[in-house]
Amino acid sequence: MQVRFMRFGRPLLSLLIALTIGSCGLEKNQFPPVCPVPGLLKPLAELTRYRAGSQDLRDLIVRARIVDIVGRCQPGDDNYTVAAFAQVVVDVTRGPAMEGLTYDLPAFIAVTDSGTIRDKALLTLPIEFPGNVDNTRVSSKEVRMEIPITPQKSAAAYGIIGGFQLTPEEVATWRRNNHLQ
Repeated sequence: MQVRFMRFGRPLLSLLIALTIGSCGLEKNQFPPVCPVPGLLKPLAELTRYRAGSQDLRDLIVRARIVDIVGRCQPGDDNYTVAAFAQVVVDVTRGPAMEGLTYDLPAFIAVTDSGTIRDKALLTLPIEFPGNVDNTRVSSKEVRMEIPITPQKSAAAYGIIGGFQLTPEEVATWRRNNHLQ
């Protein structure tokens, strides 16, 4: 009797485990929703902060660059929405004029539709440098945004952008430095 259980018990146990694992997750023939395409706008992906009125390297407080936008999507609260979750990933360098080891960067994540901003979330990205370290990489908190969908327009028709919330002076400096007056 012991031999018979060993002979048929293992395949039966394997089948039960496979059926249990297979019952988890999405329903049969259901796929996760498509996500909007992430993108970066060059003028908004870089931030350089100096002490007021200076452009001298000795007065550099912080230099930051968004290197990635990461996220995921899941079905929304109803059949007409997709919930998109996104984060920005930022490389930050501490300048010689930075006082202390912490700094807050102003950032945003937005959903775009045909080049216009449909929804925007402002973020404060706290940066903390370990002692004797001038470079670090941080990720923002995850932002949830609802995207409307129809049978004719999926979430892939939208875009997600991330950037720094620049001051008017910073935008003017970027334009001047890139000859875009």
